Amino acid sequence: MIGLTVLGATGSIGVSTLDVLARHPSRFRAVALTANRDAERLAEQCRRHRPRYAVMADPQAAQHLGELLADLPDRPEILAGVEGLEQVATLPEVDYVMAAIVGAAGLRPTLAAALAGKRVLLANKESLVVAGALLMRAIADHGAELLPIDSEHNAIFQCLPPNFKQGLAQVGVRRILLTASGGPFRTWPIDQLAAVTPEQACAHPTWEMGRKISVDSATMMNKGLEVIEACWLFGTDADHIQVVIHPQSVIHSLVQYEDGSVLAQLGNPDMRTPIAYAMGWPERIASGVNPLDLFAVARLDFYEPDLERFPCLRLAYEAARAGGTAPAILNAANEIAVAAFLERRIPFTRIAAVVAQTLDALPTESLDGQGLEFLLEVDQRARAQAERFVQDQGI
Repeated sequence: MIGLTVLGATGSIGVSTLDVLARHPSRFRAVALTANRDAERLAEQCRRHRPRYAVMADPQAAQHLGELLADLPDRPEILAGVEGLEQVATLPEVDYVMAAIVGAAGLRPTLAAALAGKRVLLANKESLVVAGALLMRAIADHGAELLPIDSEHNAIFQCLPPNFKQGLAQVGVRRILLTASGGPFRTWPIDQLAAVTPEQACAHPTWEMGRKISVDSATMMNKGLEVIEACWLFGTDADHIQVVIHPQSVIHSLVQYEDGSVLAQLGNPDMRTPIAYAMGWPERIASGVNPLDLFAVARLDFYEPDLERFPCLRLAYEAARAGGTAPAILNAANEIAVAAFLERRIPFTRIAAVVAQTLDALPTESLDGQGLEFLLEVDQRARAQAERFVQDQGI
């Protein structure tokens, strides 16, 4: 039995992970499930999957979880806070850790899992955006495995040769083609984007995602963060990654080779496919996803992204090229700006403005010799600066 900790069990990735796990009861068992504040949903998951541990990032929610599970004969041990998250990411009986906590909050437990030599199933892109050098070094130094869960990076992983870590140029790769749906506003008149509501931004045309990630998809910041993530995952730079808008979300990404070949991974837009691939790798296991019907798809369209419409994508490319602390600043400012938009404190088009101003206000620093505490300090400085810009630009 393979023991699994799910960091962020109540989110969309966590729910899909538990769906795949339940399809293979003789192969996987849930050792620990974690959530932020949604004690009711985590309680339901604990009753179904019977983990040994349950963790709430919020201590008050942990107390509530205990009350909800008081009648359970084999009640899990309930932990709280980041220390609890780190503990269940490093348990001896845990083999795989699904890192699906959204935002920089997932950084510490994800890094802890890597330092403990686990197979890290990475759905938390901020871990690489903010601390890519630290995480990749921890993976290499402690015998851990890193398998990407984002559908795009998982697709790239499937399309690369097994020896890609020798260097993409050495194995004949010319560039990576990272697909994007374009979100709900791909064809909107640009002058109407300022009036976009949170409800409209969260109505993704093809994927079911959380609110923050849905807004990131609408601004294409999600794709910009994925460019930075891909640089770390595949040992390349931003100039060898091209974003391609593909509204059908059937081709999840492609790899272009020097001989003219382009390999693509196709499938229905369902996160259970990359999750099952990472859980079963190097084997393939059932995911519960319906087979792709090419006759129903009928056509595949591709467009070049408009950087005037999607300035967040341009900012992410600039941060990737700048390196150092720039990606961490970009990510922190974006989290603050997106939260402010969802709270209706700033209009949709101000998200990119807040990020740009924060990047301009804070100098890019080198990461040479720096550790996690330094990166977390940079993250906090960027958040504070971005919040000041939010307040200055609020409606």
